Amino acid sequence: MRVKPLVSGSFLIALGVIVPTIFHMTGVGGTIFLPMHIPVLFAGVILGPGLAALVGVLCPLISHLLTGMPPLSPVPMLPIMVVELAVYGIAMGYFFNRYSVNIWVSLLAAMLLGRIAVGLTVAVIAPLFNLPLKPLPFIQGSIVTGLPGIILQLLLIPPITKKFFLSLGRKEASKLS
Repeated sequence: MRVKPLVSGSFLIALGVIVPTIFHMTGVGGTIFLPMHIPVLFAGVILGPGLAALVGVLCPLISHLLTGMPPLSPVPMLPIMVVELAVYGIAMGYFFNRYSVNIWVSLLAAMLLGRIAVGLTVAVIAPLFNLPLKPLPFIQGSIVTGLPGIILQLLLIPPITKKFFLSLGRKEASKLS
């Protein structure tokens, strides 16, 4: 394994822990702006599916160990977010890197697959924890609540990615239009 991807992944994990902590400390809702999602989606772009999945798993786990967020009760958001963010990383990595899909399509596909994974996770976890959660209403609620974050992801990730690749002089910049 090369050092540069590991350093990049570590940096994105740090962002995935620090930025949401700042959001929570300042009272700006993490469930509204989804600050942990951005480093994971960007990891999919620059690291590919494998390391991006690892970033997606480690961000919420490390954040939980250091800050207690995402919580395990009353709703076990930690396992839900671990699955969601791992799927984001995998999907973004596969669509953008392995299949050379445009950034916009890759981003929307990753978001859709991540939400489907959330629904499946809720379908498994709700009965285990005896919670009155239903997958579809849970997904709908997370989309409505997180709409500002979804918009933020759509506004930030493509231009950051384009600047990143242009700064490196890489051919991937052509997939960003």
